[in-house]
Amino acid sequence: MTTTTTATTTTESMDITDRKLLNIIQSEFPIVEEPYRAVAEQLGIAESEVLERLGELKRQNVVRQISAIFDTRRLGYKTTLVAFAYGDGDLHDGAIFINRHPGVSHNYAREGSYYNLWFTLAVPPDGDLEATVKWMAGQTNAIEFRIMPTIRFFKIGVNFDMVKRRSDAYNYSPDGIGKGNGNGSDRRPAADWNQAQTITDWDKDVIREAQEDLPLVSRPFDAMAQRLGLTVPQLFGQMAEYQERKLMRRYSAVLYHRRSGFRANAMIVWKVPPERAEEVGMLMAEHAAVTHCYERPTFPDWEYSHFTMVHAPTRDECEDIGREIAAATGVYDNLLLYSTREYKKTRVRYFVEDYERFWDSAETAAALAEPVAD
Repeated sequence: MTTTTTATTTTESMDITDRKLLNIIQSEFPIVEEPYRAVAEQLGIAESEVLERLGELKRQNVVRQISAIFDTRRLGYKTTLVAFAYGDGDLHDGAIFINRHPGVSHNYAREGSYYNLWFTLAVPPDGDLEATVKWMAGQTNAIEFRIMPTIRFFKIGVNFDMVKRRSDAYNYSPDGIGKGNGNGSDRRPAADWNQAQTITDWDKDVIREAQEDLPLVSRPFDAMAQRLGLTVPQLFGQMAEYQERKLMRRYSAVLYHRRSGFRANAMIVWKVPPERAEEVGMLMAEHAAVTHCYERPTFPDWEYSHFTMVHAPTRDECEDIGREIAAATGVYDNLLLYSTREYKKTRVRYFVEDYERFWDSAETAAALAEPVAD
């Protein structure tokens, strides 16, 4: 670095302040009137330097977004993982078309199995997941597809320790599996773990604001509160209520893992005996390198029930993680599906008009012609 206030473009040249800054905003972003000043105080630097560094880290696509993260299912949206199989020459155009759907948040070409495109899809409460997937398959010449909704959700906790340069995902289970009723006698998840809550028009207004990227200004919550007709403390109280209701998981930054130095991305899928499904899922979730852990349905041509996402600087390290999980669980039948291209990685935007616009015939007809950046 040429100055102490210029953020860098590669993880190899990031200084320790950049790394500590990224750690703070991923896990402990302060919900206060002047959050960047609070971060600066933790780092022992000026607020202006924090803003400058974050601006450069965003420009270099290291920081993707700082915003509220909501629970899709509790908002009433239907969501699933989808696997498509494409023949030679169809995958790229198919992925571009699929990207246009506003409910597609992650879309990866992956090697290692017959299914070579994997994406997540969410539709609004009145949407039809199966009909949407079938339509996409028909429009893009997919040979085969599988819809793989979550049966059990053991962990979601993406966190990259930029100082130690390793994944350090915390063990958060939104379904409450393993937490029980608080007295240690019952490990069953809460009865409402997969149930949509009542969302009012006012809730939708707040969610629309809170899901947007936080601006890099000294008092970033002021304009948000003003648009909602609230004071800033009232806005914070509303977000605290959403966390209590488990509508909002957290408020934090999300990084582009490749630009952050975690260039290898493996979805490790496992054949787990049904009688060990919960036990093994919980063991897998304990590994710090596992950012997501789910149980999903199996099919005659797909016997892998458990999915673990791992990120590491190299493929060798991903394979080391796979061996560690196998040793901890005693389950060795697995596949490592590496992403070969990231077509899309974003957050679902809730209660917006994008879904209606997607079905406009002019847009869908033009979708295949739209280029996608590497």
